[in-house]
Amino acid sequence: MTDPLIWVPFPVDGIGLPPGILERADVQRVDLDAPVGVTPLAPEGIERVRFFAAPYGFNFALFDLVQQMTSLEVLQVQFAGVERLRGLVPGSVTLCSGRGIHDTSVSELALSLTLAALRDLPTYVREQDREVSDRKWHASLAGSRVVVVGSGSIGFAIKKRIEVFEAETVMVGRAARPGVHAASELPTLLPRADVVILALPLTPDSATLFDEKTIGLMKPGALLVNVARGEIVDTDALVAACSAGRIIAALDVTSPEPLPAGHALWKTPGILLTPHIGGTSHASTPRAQKLVADQITRFVQGEPLLNVVAGEY
Repeated sequence: MTDPLIWVPFPVDGIGLPPGILERADVQRVDLDAPVGVTPLAPEGIERVRFFAAPYGFNFALFDLVQQMTSLEVLQVQFAGVERLRGLVPGSVTLCSGRGIHDTSVSELALSLTLAALRDLPTYVREQDREVSDRKWHASLAGSRVVVVGSGSIGFAIKKRIEVFEAETVMVGRAARPGVHAASELPTLLPRADVVILALPLTPDSATLFDEKTIGLMKPGALLVNVARGEIVDTDALVAACSAGRIIAALDVTSPEPLPAGHALWKTPGILLTPHIGGTSHASTPRAQKLVADQITRFVQGEPLLNVVAGEY
């Protein structure tokens, strides 16, 4: 039988495949980067690919090529949230998420956004540009109560880092389990939270979970940090709450995304924005390479794959 053709976005000799795997599989590095919205040219042999590790990013035109991979058995992506792939992946293909790749990178950003917003660093950056020095008192993460909504690996990575700063952390998940509150308990948890960090997947249940009613339950002056998906927060409700000075926010993700010029979020007081950079740090690449190597090894040896996404996509 012909060795399975496997395409990866990394140098093959740098991902750490164990001895013997390259003798049993044809693993090739294939560069499919292209401008957003532009479908890359189909490389030779695309109809023989059985395992495809997609490059990082959200150029969904790439999935036009997936339709041409008529022998494809496994699609490995590098992002944890796969809700945007619905309808793009053939039903015969096993989709595997990048769960675990971005735990470190996203949790670092969540902590950075939290500290920057609490200490109002954006104001000091603007004052530096104007050569102004105006010292103020600010909230501290130490001694605060942080509610982390999302009890997956990223949520617990955030918890680990937050607690180093002497803050109390309350975990919230879809259902209650030891150490985790159910999402149905948010009405009693939010009024006592100084910081709320969103790290949950986007699902029909979580879409606009933080609407006008939910945001209204937050303590006056509380901070809302979103490193999950923009659609989890009702943008209009958030703009209204921040404009009124009820809460402040730090957002790595928005709805819509990317933000168009002139959108209210750009100018709303009390909102700190970053352009969806949670996973784009040097911490992510080695973790992505390790996961891809592990998955290829499992595929070649006929072992169960990791991070298999259930349901139709």
